[in-house]
Amino acid sequence: MIFSELVIGEVCEVGSSKRIYASEYKDSGIPFYRSKEVIQKARNESIKDELYIGDGRFLELDNKFGSPKYGDILLASIGANLGISYFVNTNYRFYFKDGNVTWFKNFSEKLNSKFLYYWFNSQDGQNKILNSAIGSAQKALTIDGLKKLKFVAPLCEEQKTIADTLTCLDDKIELNNRINNTLEEMAQAIFKSWFVDFEPFQDGEFEDSELGMIPKGWRVGTLGDIANIIMGQSPKGTSYNGNSDGAVFYQGRTDFGRRYPTIRLYTTEPKRMADKGDILLSVRAPVGDINVANEDCCIGRGLAALKSKGNCNSYLLYQSLNLKDSFNVYNGEGTVFGSINKDTLNNMRILIPFDKNILEFQDIVGKLDEIFNNNSIQIKILTLIRDSLLPKLMSGQIRVPIEEV
Repeated sequence: MIFSELVIGEVCEVGSSKRIYASEYKDSGIPFYRSKEVIQKARNESIKDELYIGDGRFLELDNKFGSPKYGDILLASIGANLGISYFVNTNYRFYFKDGNVTWFKNFSEKLNSKFLYYWFNSQDGQNKILNSAIGSAQKALTIDGLKKLKFVAPLCEEQKTIADTLTCLDDKIELNNRINNTLEEMAQAIFKSWFVDFEPFQDGEFEDSELGMIPKGWRVGTLGDIANIIMGQSPKGTSYNGNSDGAVFYQGRTDFGRRYPTIRLYTTEPKRMADKGDILLSVRAPVGDINVANEDCCIGRGLAALKSKGNCNSYLLYQSLNLKDSFNVYNGEGTVFGSINKDTLNNMRILIPFDKNILEFQDIVGKLDEIFNNNSIQIKILTLIRDSLLPKLMSGQIRVPIEEV
């Protein structure tokens, strides 16, 4: 395999978008991504807080300066998630925020854009990206700094073969993620049908309650009635590490994925622990995001752990929190730093159905959950395979035969 050193700025165009002001945001139109939305796209997550710009403004920018197209790369360039890259794998129209995201486009014949994307995700790529960052309080990447990054690559034909091999694994991961998205939506729809709209119980009697009309015999209780709540407490910063030393440590929303958090840190001095299967709830900026602990873990002060108790099961608790609009007040306009305490959580009003209805819901949603979990295990295995192959393919330690046309 023949390798040569490439300088990013010499083999592709590195830049950003044109500035869009907050006054130009719309309720509908062309999606507009900040760095957090780019990161969500990179992680195959649903966009949580969508922003838009008008079609006319987008067309003006696209005609003059272009917009992201299939094969381009967007790189988060500021803050805690600096260095996360998104390979644009669609021609779906969107625009993005200048300064927060760097745009790589117009690749020369010496560089396959998907190969560069995988290099960005390699240990070598991440090290060079982080070493090029400037600033102390908040790290940031500059366009000039990224243009100067050097990396070693084989000929473009072999780059494509390497990228295609890794893409096969990513495609299967993405398929499982899409299936899990559908399963999650189905579970939420069933929960809403049963416990919000009461569709299966319309033939029965209803009675008034502080939450409105509910099936007769159901009751309004508190979150503390159906869950034990543990508030997180952060360990000493000196105990943090990324070397698998000690307990898995989650801090908040930045660790959250579709349902399960991503392990980034460990602590050798854990304070508050959550058990595997507990619901993890963000209690600080923003309040109300949820995930499920996939292992025993330490939780920082940005999280609470909720364990179902009594006849409530984890499926009902998870879906109840997932659709809980009561958290919105802690994230509303004018809120400087949203947070919620244990007493408020314990006293939050919640609808408690008959035990038989809870068990029937568990029987239906449990089957969906089993498929979801099997897919999640497969995603984890495929991700490990991809991540172990990545450095070996990039370095030439493992070679994939080039198909002859």
